[in-house]
Amino acid sequence: MKAEHEFFDPDALPWCDGPQPKTAQKILSQDPADPEVLTRLLRWEPGFATPADVIRHEWVEEVYLLEGDLHDITLDRTFHAGHYACRPPGMPHGPYRSTNGCTMLEIRYRP
Repeated sequence: MKAEHEFFDPDALPWCDGPQPKTAQKILSQDPADPEVLTRLLRWEPGFATPADVIRHEWVEEVYLLEGDLHDITLDRTFHAGHYACRPPGMPHGPYRSTNGCTMLEIRYRP
């Protein structure tokens, strides 16, 4: 279970190394017993690309783009600030690349 947090300013949190090179994250909340269950801000540097494989995972993932661009290579579509995705467990998505970089809010939880 995620810890209780009252309102706080995420700007006070430092950007830390993200899950891959050329990424950074601010973990807003996380379940210590299940580290994949989290809420975070995730930033991709310009030119970042995920590995070439389609992505699947065992948690629900919601993503809201706050700034920048995110190109879905499989769909050949580019998404921008204000676009939203909700992916149930096992849903194929990606791979992705970002020409100018992007920042997103990502929320993960188990069904």
